[in-house]
Amino acid sequence: MNTLLSASATPNPGDGEGELLGEVLSIRGGRPLTGRVDVKGAKNLATKAMVAALLGEDVSVLRDVPDISDVQVVRSLLEVHGVTVEDDGEGVLRLDPRGAVSAHMEEIDAHAGASRIPILFCGPLLHLLGQAFIPDLGGCRIGDRPIDFHLDALRAFGAIVEKLPSGIRLSAPGGLRGADIELPYPSVGATEQVLLTAVRAKGTTELRNAAIEPEIMDLIAVLQKMGAIISYEPNRVIFIEGVDSLRGYDHRCIFDRNEAASWACAALATDGDIFVGGAKQQEMLTFLNVFRKAGGDFDIAEDGIRFRRGGALRPVVVETDVHPGFMTDWQQPLIVALTQAEGESIVHETVYENRLGFTRALVQMGADIVVHPEGIASSDRRVPRRALEQAAVIKGATPLHGADVVVPDLRGGYSYVIAALAAEGQSTVRNIGIIRRGYEKFLDKLAAVGADFDVIG
Repeated sequence: MNTLLSASATPNPGDGEGELLGEVLSIRGGRPLTGRVDVKGAKNLATKAMVAALLGEDVSVLRDVPDISDVQVVRSLLEVHGVTVEDDGEGVLRLDPRGAVSAHMEEIDAHAGASRIPILFCGPLLHLLGQAFIPDLGGCRIGDRPIDFHLDALRAFGAIVEKLPSGIRLSAPGGLRGADIELPYPSVGATEQVLLTAVRAKGTTELRNAAIEPEIMDLIAVLQKMGAIISYEPNRVIFIEGVDSLRGYDHRCIFDRNEAASWACAALATDGDIFVGGAKQQEMLTFLNVFRKAGGDFDIAEDGIRFRRGGALRPVVVETDVHPGFMTDWQQPLIVALTQAEGESIVHETVYENRLGFTRALVQMGADIVVHPEGIASSDRRVPRRALEQAAVIKGATPLHGADVVVPDLRGGYSYVIAALAAEGQSTVRNIGIIRRGYEKFLDKLAAVGADFDVIG
């Protein structure tokens, strides 16, 4: 039964038809999830491609855009700056930047909400208007996400950074010029910042220690369609030759591999069978290897991937890392499944220092998980140790039981839902609005795979 209950609910633009704005899920677990879900474009590409439209001199068209709250935030920020955004209702956005204007900091702050996207507006706005403003940044509370990498890069391009009580104001009275930049860590956000800034800067930019995630490569493809000149080498070096002007683009987003992996882990944890339409093998190679080692099985089809158990679940050792390593976004839903594996699994989290905090709720539900706040040294470690890393030791298999939990962040929140669906009895999952930041039509998809839940607004 999938009853939607709300005493005073209003439609949420981030949800599917018929879904209501509810902050609490009541879940009855203990049944396998089976069926099909389809994933659209990646949140981590769509939002950045929308920002890139500011750089063009005419209209851009972005396809397969997910209907999620992060996209709505970026749309609002673009509209505040005078960009016309048209949505056909089928995942196609038409973005016209020709009326772009400066926006008041109060408007930016009001529309940004908890999103960290505004910082990526800096380069395009400095080129377009000569100034930009960043409000206090929010986002998921999963660890330190310092903006120093971004600000240092912008300073290297010639931007003047002024810190205010309400945020940060940037200006570029002399224009932006190409720079020689080496990132301390291959940060995805900082790499995006450099790309979005360098394409219109005068001269050539060399970026070393860059992130090379598939979403970064897709952003490079977007910028190249606009007229940018970008090349990259296999040693994480990207060269950008600045150009005087860029045109609009027509682009279809790369699929959301994070959402695809989340549904795969849901099938693994509940002993289910889920076909994820739109998922592709190449971008998920590392995940698929770990999924198979843990006892999962999958079939690759032209239009997606079918995920299910291949037998008893087995313990694994995982180290998160930047691409092509195992993504930090994948470990949280995987840990839920590992609670049902016989033996001891270890997950080394090397990207965010607080991303294992979500396991406290899994322990409340019956899991045997111990977090080592300073990580675990081992002779067979492959990813270089970082001062901020942590490790989780998961001993299984342990039956999970229902509990009352509060969503802490996007991926952790989805993981709580998986745990509740795998658990015997009834669970209450609060603050589910966070999940809508990255999962399109989340409740519709839960219903499609046979989840038994109510939404209480």
